[in-house]
Amino acid sequence: MYKIGIDVGGTNTDAVIVDENRNIIAGIKHTTSEDIYSGILGALKDVLREADIDRTQVHQAMLGTTQCTNAIVERKKLAPVAVIRLAAPAMQGIMPMVDWPEDLTDFVIATATVAGGYEFDGKEIAAFDEAAARTFFEKIKGKTQSIAISCVFSPVRNEHEERCAELAREVLGPDIHISKSSEIGTLSFIERENATILNAALYEVAESFTEGFAKILADEGIENADVFLSQNDGTLMTMDFARRYPILTIACGPTNSIRGASYLSRLHDAVVIDVGGTTTDFGVIQHDFPRESSVAATIGGVRTNFRMPDVISIGLGGGSIVREENGEITIGPDSVGYQITEKALVFGGNTITATDIAVRLGMARVGDPPKADILEQNFAERAMAVIREMIEDSIDQMKISNDDIDMVLVGGGSIIVPEELAGTRQVAKPEHFGIANAIGSAISKVSGTYEKLVSYDEVPRDEALENAREEASSLAVAAGAIPGTVAIIDVEDVPLAYYPGNTSRLKVKAAGDLA
Repeated sequence: MYKIGIDVGGTNTDAVIVDENRNIIAGIKHTTSEDIYSGILGALKDVLREADIDRTQVHQAMLGTTQCTNAIVERKKLAPVAVIRLAAPAMQGIMPMVDWPEDLTDFVIATATVAGGYEFDGKEIAAFDEAAARTFFEKIKGKTQSIAISCVFSPVRNEHEERCAELAREVLGPDIHISKSSEIGTLSFIERENATILNAALYEVAESFTEGFAKILADEGIENADVFLSQNDGTLMTMDFARRYPILTIACGPTNSIRGASYLSRLHDAVVIDVGGTTTDFGVIQHDFPRESSVAATIGGVRTNFRMPDVISIGLGGGSIVREENGEITIGPDSVGYQITEKALVFGGNTITATDIAVRLGMARVGDPPKADILEQNFAERAMAVIREMIEDSIDQMKISNDDIDMVLVGGGSIIVPEELAGTRQVAKPEHFGIANAIGSAISKVSGTYEKLVSYDEVPRDEALENAREEASSLAVAAGAIPGTVAIIDVEDVPLAYYPGNTSRLKVKAAGDLA
């Protein structure tokens, strides 16, 4: 049995085939195309040609894609959305999307705030106003196929959101796409509502890339494979799940690289540096999985609070353009990107890139190395000093102590990174480092996360933790994990001092191998 993992980056689309024992059979890099699909198809064709396997034996195919991120950042392909907030009279002072960039609000065709919502302890603020909600849905009928529903403290109780969703289907039809905030974000109403609205706007993008990937596989004779999409916690989701929660694919690229780096290096706790053609992503492996960010994530100028990996990105990559102005050398943030094989000096171009600097200093051999000899040694060394400083500063931002830490280098552009870096115990560059993101996609597990506010005055802590572990494990199995392989990988128990009584936010995550 074989698995195919594909990860779409800004410069390259990487693909890998592994067997049932996770041995790497073949791996390639293919230039990312403007329409995405041509690049995916080209990568798939190349890796199948190199592996020369029986295509009927490919039973699983995984894809990590940037299309949802691109849709938000570029303000393109966002579907019309209607927003209903169950929060009156508590949340009438702040309108939905109050702090959004003006150029990112056009896709919202209508908003309404109706009575409903809960206090922190689950008591109703007001009864859900079904009549007002029905009137709103009748008003927008025929104008949209996507609804975003948000409710005050819905992570504590979600009955109002569930009833609102039922009402939407009654009025707008069973095929209406519904995004409920209780299933997407956590506490903090505005940020949770923002994430829900973005999720609702991405349903057409999600349908496009899920159907497109399935068609590409079928066209290449891969008809027996279950298809999965990478999500941003380092695990996988089914096609149906991806269509319901496309926002969870955002930042899946860095998480795939982190998972791949952990697998290739056999390091369970380390900082990962993933160097591409345009940017470098820094993330942290904790117990084989990406460390989750503890702060609100901003996507395309919108603050959200759904889970995101703790990743920082800088404008440094193999194609970053190197300049000297007034005696000062700068690296990037602009890059020649996928045109590096045309524009870099070592490939016969006339643009000085970070790759040319690495080749000039003997750190790598790509293209035609003598073409980099036109660069003066002193210039190359000064440019590398700038690269080193950018990387070391970012490493310091990712560390939580001043102790040296293990480092894993992955990504095709990592040839520009020095072998020794301040603050590191070792810098590992494992075999197949250039396609770590595709490997991370191919070997990913499936997970389940359970989160709830719990009063230990009502439920003893040990009992609440055990219940949460069981719920998280059940969610992982429901997502497709083999029951015997499910393990608890993270437990958070955060006391909420500003809540009455002995209240904590309990969050447990479980993961297991694909069935």
